[in-house]
Amino acid sequence: MDLSNEEKNNLIRKLLLSRTRVLAKYGFLGLLLMHMKMALDESIETAATDAEYIYFSPKFLNELSDNELDFILMHEILHVVLKHCFRDGERNPELFNIACDIVINSIILQEHGFDLKAITLDKYGTSMHIAPNGKEGCNYTAEEVYEMLEKKMSKKGMKAKKGSGNNSKGSSSSSSDSNDESDSSGGTSNSKTIDDHSKWKEKSGETKDKEAEWDNRIYEAVKAIERQNEALGAGDMPAYIERLVTKLTTPQIDWRYVLNEFIQEEINDYTFLPPDYRYSGDFFLPSYSDKDDIVKDVLFMIDTSGSMTNEMIAYAFSEVYGAISMFDGKLSGKLGFFDYIVHNVVDFEDVSDIEKIKPMGGGGTSFESVFEYVDRMDEPPIMIIILTDGEAPYPKLDSSYNIPILWLINNDKITPPYGKVARIKIPK
Repeated sequence: MDLSNEEKNNLIRKLLLSRTRVLAKYGFLGLLLMHMKMALDESIETAATDAEYIYFSPKFLNELSDNELDFILMHEILHVVLKHCFRDGERNPELFNIACDIVINSIILQEHGFDLKAITLDKYGTSMHIAPNGKEGCNYTAEEVYEMLEKKMSKKGMKAKKGSGNNSKGSSSSSSDSNDESDSSGGTSNSKTIDDHSKWKEKSGETKDKEAEWDNRIYEAVKAIERQNEALGAGDMPAYIERLVTKLTTPQIDWRYVLNEFIQEEINDYTFLPPDYRYSGDFFLPSYSDKDDIVKDVLFMIDTSGSMTNEMIAYAFSEVYGAISMFDGKLSGKLGFFDYIVHNVVDFEDVSDIEKIKPMGGGGTSFESVFEYVDRMDEPPIMIIILTDGEAPYPKLDSSYNIPILWLINNDKITPPYGKVARIKIPK
């Protein structure tokens, strides 16, 4: 399908506007959509995701109304949020596709209040949202709905074929094992899922890292919405988000993922124009978390006050060392130590520059000393990362000169009054 520049511009504009609408109306999902790249892909019939990109058939994207496109973007990001991309395992791919879509569509309709009447995608697939037992799919996990579908098939004398992974194209998936009519209660014949699930396993080797990245993104989005609701006096969040909160309130996430997200937030301006006009597999709408830039002028400060044991300080230093290593020469700046004053600051461009640095300190803790040091710098840092136990008075926010701060706290007891917070757990 050959597209003119004007047609490509229209599709890009259409996606940007849809993402903005989702962010405005359904904040949690909109925040997470900001992490997704988007692409045109002529090899699929409708839309697909692999937890990194959302792909669209140009023809399909062009035909969608605004409401339908909003629905599809919410549908795709929910596959990632609920980890369907990582959970299909050895199940029958077609049945698992249907089970996932029943759960997701029900969440969009019931818990986000989306109007089903706005969706007219029948020629691509039915917007299934009722589980085989007649109840809304949002009450169940995809695995629970899958088991219901298997039982439904077994009652009809059929057996679901096990798969070695998800390799079916959901947009054209249909079962020839049943003569039932397609319906919204999990029928398995002629039932077509709206999107293509075949890309879920294409990056299976990255599954563990991808899940960790998304755990952190989800956790941050949940907390952002909680803060927003508190400020606005808004009501409770949808039930499925509350379930995510329960699972993610103490996530075992490498803080370096938080650092990566923090850095990307500060070095990107989030403008997506001018876009890349290529298509058919070339990505024209990147996420804001690509890390191709070299990040300079980052200030790491490690608390060496009397409340920090030698073990705490050594572990904090090893974490900074690991973080700088992770960026593989793309992160540079300064590393220092502080108690009531700042000690022994060194410049670094890679880990070799900090290998022989010696911690100094042992007195009382003063976060003010860090900001006083920044005030004396010729060029202020683009961000400050402070590793500490947090046990000290906090200066007023304006003391930070509006420089973004990431606090790395080595306990679960203290939360600084401003800045972003991540936790590091010291092995016992």
